[in-house]
Amino acid sequence: MKPLPRTLLWIGVPLLWLAVLASAAGAIYCKHRARELFVQLERLNSGRDELDAEWGRLQIEQSYWSTYAYVENTATTRLQMRIPASHDVEMPTP
Repeated sequence: MKPLPRTLLWIGVPLLWLAVLASAAGAIYCKHRARELFVQLERLNSGRDELDAEWGRLQIEQSYWSTYAYVENTATTRLQMRIPASHDVEMPTP
């Protein structure tokens, strides 16, 4: 086996060093980007959890508004409605 020419060593070794440095820089960039994306994912998950909690509160509030007691209380206090007397009720005849 014959030795490599000196010119190949003078060109090959710096090129290999550049390839190693580029590979290291690429690995560092990929790790940094993965961390950024993970932070963004966690932020979005936190926002989703807050929206889920608010949705649950809104469903509870809606179920409260639709209860018979709330509707009757609103009708009598705010709208001044009352149950009509029996002689005020008219039934249509067929």
